[in-house]
Amino acid sequence: MIPRYSRPEMVANWSPEARFAIWFEIEAHATTKLADLGVVPKDAAQRIWEVMLARKAEHGDYHFDVDRIDEIERTTKHDVIAFLTHLSEIVGPEARFVHQGMTSSDILDTTLSVQMAHAADLLLADIDALLDALKRRALEHKHTITIGRSHGIHAEPTTFGVKLAEAYAEFFRNRARLVAARAEIATCAISGAIGTFANINPSVEEYVAEQLGLAVEPVSTQVIPRDRHAMFFATLGVIASSIERVAVEIRHLQRTEVLEAEEYFSPGQKGSSAMPHKRNPVLTENLTGLARLVRGMVTPALENVALWHERDISHSSVERMIGPDATITLDFALARLTGVIDKLLVYPQNMRRNLDLLGGLHNSQRMLLALTQAGYSREDSYAAVQRNAMKVWQMEGDRTGQFAENLKNDPEVTLSNEQIDAMFDDAYHLKHVDTIFTRVFGPAQ
Repeated sequence: MIPRYSRPEMVANWSPEARFAIWFEIEAHATTKLADLGVVPKDAAQRIWEVMLARKAEHGDYHFDVDRIDEIERTTKHDVIAFLTHLSEIVGPEARFVHQGMTSSDILDTTLSVQMAHAADLLLADIDALLDALKRRALEHKHTITIGRSHGIHAEPTTFGVKLAEAYAEFFRNRARLVAARAEIATCAISGAIGTFANINPSVEEYVAEQLGLAVEPVSTQVIPRDRHAMFFATLGVIASSIERVAVEIRHLQRTEVLEAEEYFSPGQKGSSAMPHKRNPVLTENLTGLARLVRGMVTPALENVALWHERDISHSSVERMIGPDATITLDFALARLTGVIDKLLVYPQNMRRNLDLLGGLHNSQRMLLALTQAGYSREDSYAAVQRNAMKVWQMEGDRTGQFAENLKNDPEVTLSNEQIDAMFDDAYHLKHVDTIFTRVFGPAQ
């Protein structure tokens, strides 16, 4: 990803230096276990660790020369062989005991598992920060009444806090999905060519998995099955869609004619090069675009599942791109959405204005139910309420209280004025907000 949409820690997870460090540790742990099994000399396995740990102590990392590895690969046309050649230049003759009985996919797939698991950890931390922001703002606006909309049209009242509680619940589910996807992807395969362990003992795989905090892949071919990766990226796609859902809600609420909520507009910020008055929802529009990118990487991951026989490398180029790009993009998007929620400007007075815009039509269902309970048929009740509601729709100017007045003046509506007025108490619509918050956030919220 370009730096504009990248954050350093996630970028570092996918750097060549990080990848080569994982490659080395897989190879070195495997060599240690092979030494325990008597396959390679123990002093050789110890020497490999000693040399590399000394470099790490001196430089802060294993200090692989990325340019040198790239130079070797230009000749070998094989990245793992290029790495092993460079490792032998550092370690010396003992390096010949590295990679005994292993195949390149043992290194590449297990490394990808480590990187994706670490990426998931970073994304889980992002979601936790977003959940904290959503909860805080939901509690702040628990009783801030606003109109709910279906099809973009006024429906019945809700609260802005309930809207945010909905987002909290959605991302709480997303967190659980990502935890499951992390567990599914975090597997280790050190099973050799074709996955039969013909030239390496299964205990090596178990040892490496334990050292890296991974599970053992129960059965691999020459690669880890790609249904695991497909589920991981599909989960990222769902999270991206949830980001877009919240972003689109904010974009609609920021429209000039609505203006119930608005992205924070910082001092010195400019909205347009041509129109100085502009305050545009640029962050949430950006989030909509980033969500499209993440979702666009799901289909290639699904198509990677169907490899030829025990393996081919049609998946490789895809994963080298979507692994970093999807996680870096989603990491950035989650952090951006958290910032939007944290600083979101909320305008309760505009919410009240919009709620009253149609003269009480949001109480039409209450009137419908009241008439049926008073003995009218549902068909007659609906007709009476709709007839008087349509008159309000057709009015121009101030509609305040007009729906109730129309009902009172309708000779076919025999409810008393007091009974009709009782149907226009907005508190009625909010009587179960506490129940919703308890379900979402737990007791005492």
